[in-house]
Amino acid sequence: MDDNYFSLNSILADNHKLSCTFTLDVPGLGYLEGGTENDIHQHAKVELPFWLAQTLSLNEFTTFPLPPPYTNRVKSALNASAQSVKLANLVGGNGWWYRWGRRIADVLDDEPQADLLNVLLKAFVNRLPALQDLAAHHASADHTLPENSTSSGEAFRDGMEGDERELFAIGQESGKLSKGWYDSNSGRKGGR
Repeated sequence: MDDNYFSLNSILADNHKLSCTFTLDVPGLGYLEGGTENDIHQHAKVELPFWLAQTLSLNEFTTFPLPPPYTNRVKSALNASAQSVKLANLVGGNGWWYRWGRRIADVLDDEPQADLLNVLLKAFVNRLPALQDLAAHHASADHTLPENSTSSGEAFRDGMEGDERELFAIGQESGKLSKGWYDSNSGRKGGR
């Protein structure tokens, strides 16, 4: 998970919209509300991309509630069964749930920040074994599950967010390379 300025994944993670509330009147930015007024008034709610909401929040122009993908409802679902939560669906599109959560945590105060980072870490740790098993299964040559299978492993795969999909691809490729190496060395031993 990189926060590189030139990373398209980081740009996509920063482009999610947040519902922000302005803490003061701001002259000349009324167009952000989409209305005809020139100014934004205190307590006005505006949907802003995270990259802008972050800057405004750090400078105390706005506040925002924790976005729905990181609320107690999602936390409870992750605690009940981390593998059954479709993280990709929580943040839309291909989803970068971990990246966006980490970026939001950067803006939060100490206690909410620690809570959010703990949710992200716990979700990752609880989902990693299933991800690893599924990648190993897909890497095997005797792969028998059809791609459109409704098994729990395939449901988990469908719900993987962006970073998990990248790890899945790496694990799958690594499994294929390991199997190829093992098969080539087994053939040599049998031929001696």
